Amino acid sequence: MVKSGLMYIAPNVVVGVFVSATTLLAQSPGAPASSALKRPAPVISPADQSAAGNEVLALEREIAAAVVRGDAAYFDRVTAPDFVMIHGDGWTNGGRPALVDDKASFMRRVANKSYAAHDYDVQSVEMHGDVAITYGRYVGNIPSSPAGRQWFSVWYQKVYAKRDGRWLYLSHRTVDGAHYGDDRRAVSVD
Repeated sequence: MVKSGLMYIAPNVVVGVFVSATTLLAQSPGAPASSALKRPAPVISPADQSAAGNEVLALEREIAAAVVRGDAAYFDRVTAPDFVMIHGDGWTNGGRPALVDDKASFMRRVANKSYAAHDYDVQSVEMHGDVAITYGRYVGNIPSSPAGRQWFSVWYQKVYAKRDGRWLYLSHRTVDGAHYGDDRRAVSVD
């Protein structure tokens, strides 16, 4: 069977981006010790794709709002059946992620209103036609976590694909973090 189109290209693009980003960060001689020092440009794309990039960033913010309000039905509509979420950055240096969610397990977190906050303070997108790769940083709050771990921030990379005329959320990977603090200010950029 011959693979064609997005089903063949998207996985290769995703792997290439993850490897490139990890390699670039590891080889940057002047890389800052703190991951919160510089903000990337909001859209890294050909000019004719900036509207689509902004659409994806808006979807990403709406997904975060749905997570906080416990809207599992919305999350279900905008995620792919094979959605995966990799928590923690242990995988970036050969270790294991802190946790791996599939669509069903993360939808349970959404339905249970596990998150009291999920706010982006850095958000960017790189467009490749019907594939969008977002990256940035968000601050979250899970009140049921132990003291000192309720507020956190992570740098992330996410992948979206346009299927049947609409964007679907395919994948989340934490690339740095989680970094914990006692309150929002302790984990915020500014």
